[in-house]
Amino acid sequence: MTSWVRFKRNDTTHLGMLEGDEIAICSNGLFEEPILTGESASLSEVELLAPYTPNSILALWNNFHERAEAEGQTIPVTPLYFMKPVTSVTGPNETIYRPRGHQGRVIFEAELGIVIGSRCSNISVQQADEHIFGYTCVNDVTAIEFLFEDKAFQQWTRSKGYDTFTPLGPFINTDIDPAGLSILAIQNGETRQDYPVADMIYSPQQIVAMISEYQTLVPGDLICCGTSVGARTMKPGTEIQVSIPGIGTLANHFDDLPE
Repeated sequence: MTSWVRFKRNDTTHLGMLEGDEIAICSNGLFEEPILTGESASLSEVELLAPYTPNSILALWNNFHERAEAEGQTIPVTPLYFMKPVTSVTGPNETIYRPRGHQGRVIFEAELGIVIGSRCSNISVQQADEHIFGYTCVNDVTAIEFLFEDKAFQQWTRSKGYDTFTPLGPFINTDIDPAGLSILAIQNGETRQDYPVADMIYSPQQIVAMISEYQTLVPGDLICCGTSVGARTMKPGTEIQVSIPGIGTLANHFDDLPE
């Protein structure tokens, strides 16, 4: 397994591979063969950034049996997904901001993120792992009242697309099997979500294969696998962590947007 990180040191952005508490700095792009520079940096001495900038962001809805049962949803016959703007991405330890003038609920959703590593179209489930570069932690933030503000049209992009509404990272881990992983959301030290990847209606491999039937996926596409029960409202001052043991812990604060 390799943990990829992107970080800033001395006002310069670097890509590297994490080995314990040391980062081996690379000169290549994320989806290229690693080229080590011979330099390293201590994890404690750098500013971690979102591990990459996605090419596009696809996010699933109603992809967990427990949540579908709790909310009375039918099991979808195909992955149900929407798209988020890449400008909504923010990194670890950054602040998630409430939209200016918005006083409604803003909720967190802890999710597993799939990072696509190579172009694919109309692939089989068995071929999906060949095109998955790795996995990361995602917080799919939602200004929930905006979603249902217009009864004639559910506004998924608007409610989930504000700047800072897609915290991502801190690492991308490759060569792992996500089937045995669990996903946790920890709000101010209290566990709010704790659910297994195994409860997904569509597994990561099925998601990639089935979406590739509808649109070509390219290196850098991010697919957020949806969330289960337990997503809650954040109040200003909240610390929220998305933790996936085996991948990492993504920590952010939520606050009002400064004037």
